[in-house]
Amino acid sequence: MDGVAHPRLRREPVQRRSAERLARILDACAGLLDETGYEALSTRAVAARAGVPIGSVYRFSGDERALADALAARNLDRFARRVADRTATLPPGEWRGLLDAVLDEYPAMRRTVPGFSLVDFGHRMPVGGRPAGTGHALAGRLLPVVAARLGRPADAALRRTVLVAVEAADTVLRLAFRVDGSGDPAVVAETRELLRGHLSRTLGG
Repeated sequence: MDGVAHPRLRREPVQRRSAERLARILDACAGLLDETGYEALSTRAVAARAGVPIGSVYRFSGDERALADALAARNLDRFARRVADRTATLPPGEWRGLLDAVLDEYPAMRRTVPGFSLVDFGHRMPVGGRPAGTGHALAGRLLPVVAARLGRPADAALRRTVLVAVEAADTVLRLAFRVDGSGDPAVVAETRELLRGHLSRTLGG
């Protein structure tokens, strides 16, 4: 598994075999979300797709929403690791490369990761809704990365700056995928310029 705690799961997997089974369950959930949408999702269908007994699904999760929450937590963990990998060799103080990594990885995951368009980092039910706390969850993962890169404390001012950037990116990138199902490149480019302007005034450099 990805080493992330999954919210609302009845129990976290401890042994490798259990972790692999949970991974199959979440993979099945993601695939079904793309095929049938959240409204038709059921724990029975997830169990059948994953090739596990229905009791295995209930061992980890009591309902479909908890599965979607766990999938979102896995997405967030994978996104954070992918951004970290892309920015590992950036020089200290270089925040533009971090911004580029974030804005490249989100559309890439939206295009390629099953179920991501519906849940990304937090369930969006009803479909298209904005779940409370999703922006805060992503900003919370990015804040220490930004603080370390800039060599400054992760104080309230920096937290606000990162949260505003995350929320703005979320809104405009969703527009990019409404304009073009693959993510309109021109809108993504506008998002990049918008955030560079905002962050250059608040972060400097």
